[in-house]
Amino acid sequence: MSTSVLKDPDLFRQQAFIAGMWADATGGGVISVDNPATGESIGHVPACGVTETRAAIAAAQTAQREWKQRPAAERAQVLMDWHDQIMANLDDLAAIMTLEQGKVLAEAKGEVRYAASFLSWFAAEARRADGWILPAPAQDRRILVLKEPVGVTAAVTPWNFPLAMITRKCAPALAAGCSMVIKPSELTPFSALAVAALGERAGVPAGLVSVVTGMPQEIGAELTSSAVVRKLSFTGSTRVGALLMRQSADTIKRLSLELGGNAPFIVFDDADLDLAVSGAMASKFRNSGQTCICANRVLVQDAIHDRFVARLVDEVARLKVGDGFDPSATMGPLISEAAVAKVRGHVEDALSKGAVCVSAPLKTEGCFVSPVVLTGVTRDMAVAQEETFGPVVPVFRFRDEDEALEIANGTPYGLAAYFFTGDLDRAWRVGEALEFGMVGLNTGAISMESAPFGGVKQSGLGREGGHAGLDEFLEMKSFHMAGLAGKSRTS
Repeated sequence: MSTSVLKDPDLFRQQAFIAGMWADATGGGVISVDNPATGESIGHVPACGVTETRAAIAAAQTAQREWKQRPAAERAQVLMDWHDQIMANLDDLAAIMTLEQGKVLAEAKGEVRYAASFLSWFAAEARRADGWILPAPAQDRRILVLKEPVGVTAAVTPWNFPLAMITRKCAPALAAGCSMVIKPSELTPFSALAVAALGERAGVPAGLVSVVTGMPQEIGAELTSSAVVRKLSFTGSTRVGALLMRQSADTIKRLSLELGGNAPFIVFDDADLDLAVSGAMASKFRNSGQTCICANRVLVQDAIHDRFVARLVDEVARLKVGDGFDPSATMGPLISEAAVAKVRGHVEDALSKGAVCVSAPLKTEGCFVSPVVLTGVTRDMAVAQEETFGPVVPVFRFRDEDEALEIANGTPYGLAAYFFTGDLDRAWRVGEALEFGMVGLNTGAISMESAPFGGVKQSGLGREGGHAGLDEFLEMKSFHMAGLAGKSRTS
């Protein structure tokens, strides 16, 4: 499939969007973007650098001065108009995403809807950036707590959810009265450019949102070193998040960091097995296992281990790997050959240390990888220590609740965790004992616009989504008023 099938070919932009203008890089350099399913180039984007990034920051500073003065209702209307533009172009946005990222078209459409939901949610939240009045220590004083926009902000977004991770950051920023410079992944820039084009149609003021394409080092260094940029929001690896955190230290930026995970998926012996298997499939194989919150370690209690594994293997056998545009495919390719090599390495390491493959053996072709279920997994294997970011299910046995919690919490990461039980007392105990920012009980789906999303420990800082997502782009100001009349005046 090529971009020629788009209903609106104008959404496929091969220029950066800077200061309200579609532009090439100053030096003329470009980056090729490949379809992971075919390996073929689908287009090029400008290889922007310092010059373009500075221009975007300057435009964001100018546009934000006017934008923050607009009534919340006006900002909300722009966000809703943007939402409506996205939903009206759902099919084209999904096709662009499948072309550059590889996920099956049905999942891509789901992501478009998810992306749009952040715009409608924060359109409503824009009206709720309320402060409060504190009790005064004297009759002639008043103390007000105001919430004001942070200012110019920046976002560095990942390839695995190239549309939703933009709106999850951009929508609260604009709702709060901020502007934003977006640096999308060089692997999936076309989704970002398409949504920017729709924002332009929706009336987002020129310069308020820019999309600077290119390689991350030069652009990221300019965003982090700029004193004008007051906040940086990043979704990606812990290694890169730590680098951005160090680079932001000199300008004391506010940071939102959604970083790596190593999610445990615990199944206790009193769990509903059908529900647990369904949850595992939903969590593990979404986006071919390329999510930060997918089940990375499946822990199953001894008494039900074999039954759970048998049912899981049956379900895995029904998955079909193929091009995302193939309506019969349920799993698309991985993003790159490097991602395939990591999966292969994890499986080979586990097998060499005693794990057993109980599904069909691992097969790879190009960026396509077959799903694999491993049993007999132990904590010294790479699959236990690192995110695989692919369709591999490593299954651990555990004896009791204490051992399950020890294994689950035995990681420097703390993004998401899942557990299945029919015991209400255990539900409270385990839910509170898991050291993760998000916990799912009897479900493998925990991402939604209305709930805060984020992790603890080396999985990051801050929250996205929910009311907390708006607060991330607001500063509190204590406004102390004195010299007021303490007594009522008489005529």
